[in-house]
Amino acid sequence: MTAPRATIVLPAYNEHESIALALRRIDDAVSLPHEILVVVDSESDTTIAAAADEISRMPHARVLVQDYGRGPANAVRYGIDHAEAACVVVTMADGSDDVRVIDDMVRLVERGFVVASASRYMPGGAQRGGPVGKRLMSETAGRSLNLLARVGTRDVTNAFKAYDTAFVREVGIDSRSGFEIAIELVSKARRARRPVAEIPTIWLDREVGASNFKIRAWLPKYLYWYAFAFGPAVAQESVRARVSSKVRGSR
Repeated sequence: MTAPRATIVLPAYNEHESIALALRRIDDAVSLPHEILVVVDSESDTTIAAAADEISRMPHARVLVQDYGRGPANAVRYGIDHAEAACVVVTMADGSDDVRVIDDMVRLVERGFVVASASRYMPGGAQRGGPVGKRLMSETAGRSLNLLARVGTRDVTNAFKAYDTAFVREVGIDSRSGFEIAIELVSKARRARRPVAEIPTIWLDREVGASNFKIRAWLPKYLYWYAFAFGPAVAQESVRARVSSKVRGSR
């Protein structure tokens, strides 16, 4: 197989109703050489059996059972640690992301951006469906953080992002529970004064299954990383040292 230019990571938790279609959409939409890693928490996850037929037809795709601990942040960490490509794209297994923009996101990372965010809140972007309260908080956080801290994207909370693999491995991922990993890495890029780009995307609420988003449990972590973006500039290799010991202790 041609060496992949992108590793596409799909954290999944019992996504048996949507995973096959999500895999087909990715393979139809992405023209750059890529590998696909579906990452689950356990051997009993229903995603595995549901993905089997599609995976058998995709030599560049595989399912990984991670052992870092439960939750999407750990699944994403595991996927990045096992990525072969210099660019990692995180997208959801529920089919809500418009994967047709992945090629352009990867090219942005290859041009030197350490994060390329698919943005619902820039011109040309949109969000259709989903809880109104969650959408309002997400948009307010994204727009305000971009305006006040100049982070480079108006959609910091969207998990659908592409990352420079080497950058992520150097600054590390401190998130251990939810999708706050997205705002964490944007905030770390800002502190290291590394460039972040955004590209418009249209997000559609999942067609089947139930969301695993836990806003009450994850909100304090989002707020920590929101505030982290406002700190002084530091060398990229020093970003890890600036993370609060309380955050590390809660991992």
